[in-house]
Amino acid sequence: MSDRTFAPIRSLTSRVLRPPRPGPDLAPGRADRHTDDRVDGAVGTSLVDSAIYVDGDRIDTPETLRETYATLHQHDGAVAWIGLYRPDHHEIASLAAEFDLHELAVEDAILAHQRPKIERYDETLFVVLKAARYLDDSETLEFGELHLFVGPDFVVTVRHSEAPDLSGVRRRLESNPELLRLGPEAILYAILDRVVDGYAPVVAGLGNDIDEIETEVFLGEPNVSRRIYELTREVIEFQRASKPLAAVLGALAAGFEKYGTDEELQRYLRDVDDHLTLVIEQVDGFRQLLRDILTVNATLVAQQQNEEMKSLTEASIEQNEEVKRISAWAAIIFAPSLIGTVYGMNFDVMPELSWRYGYPFAIFLMALVSTGLYLAFRRRGWL
Repeated sequence: MSDRTFAPIRSLTSRVLRPPRPGPDLAPGRADRHTDDRVDGAVGTSLVDSAIYVDGDRIDTPETLRETYATLHQHDGAVAWIGLYRPDHHEIASLAAEFDLHELAVEDAILAHQRPKIERYDETLFVVLKAARYLDDSETLEFGELHLFVGPDFVVTVRHSEAPDLSGVRRRLESNPELLRLGPEAILYAILDRVVDGYAPVVAGLGNDIDEIETEVFLGEPNVSRRIYELTREVIEFQRASKPLAAVLGALAAGFEKYGTDEELQRYLRDVDDHLTLVIEQVDGFRQLLRDILTVNATLVAQQQNEEMKSLTEASIEQNEEVKRISAWAAIIFAPSLIGTVYGMNFDVMPELSWRYGYPFAIFLMALVSTGLYLAFRRRGWL
């Protein structure tokens, strides 16, 4: 994208990131950061959930971003998890100012349409995930984009679609304080686990579709080629969502020792990686299988066309044989007619008119010519 595309976003971000005027509403410890007054309203469609956790337990559920910041500053060792759904520029800019989010990550979070990736900006991780779900009614895939900012004492999740639903992830973590006590990385793990687990029904749905397509191919369904093409596109899109996630988990694993990741959390993340590897292998197999099915379908279609051409050729040959027979008999019948026509002209001056053997000669000539034509056509295989 060009700089012109990012210019309005950079302008907004730079304004919010300017040093603020100190005021009584700024929380202690972060008095050098600015909180946009436009995030004081009650919970709307953007702020889905906001929670403050201390030692693995939820201690508060603020209704605005400003309240979240204030409560987070008041408790040592607290962790904030802010969930947003399609936030506007002002909310993202407020978060960027409060948590020192990098400008490039902010741009990505606002514009969306990013590939799965992980970036580290100082102490903050920026992670992009692609969730997927299988729609039984239409037998199609639906993808959702999720952005995460993971810092020392906060996690911000920004969703740009209905999927994935993170309410179940919150309930799971809140029912397991031991895991939640591990901090923001535990929240990141739980979200990764939810996204990867969501791939399993997609794999099952794609597998069923491929089985149906195989049956249709051998039944000779006329529209199966189109369905193969559409399913191949979905498999490719699913690969683009799931395969780069392996690099994200690999990058996290590479930083285990450097950033002192808890050993139990390392095992959990390796388990997610194992599940993802299985999904990637299955999807790779689906793509190869669809390629083979398309080849088989093309072969069967070619065979069917060859059979049709063979039938048409045989019919044409049979018609040619009939035409030959008709032409041969027409020639045989035409010869006596021609001789009879000549002798039926009744001109006064005709040598054979007064000849005693003229009639037997004409009959003999007709029989001789007809017999000669019959033998000639018979020798050529026309009769």
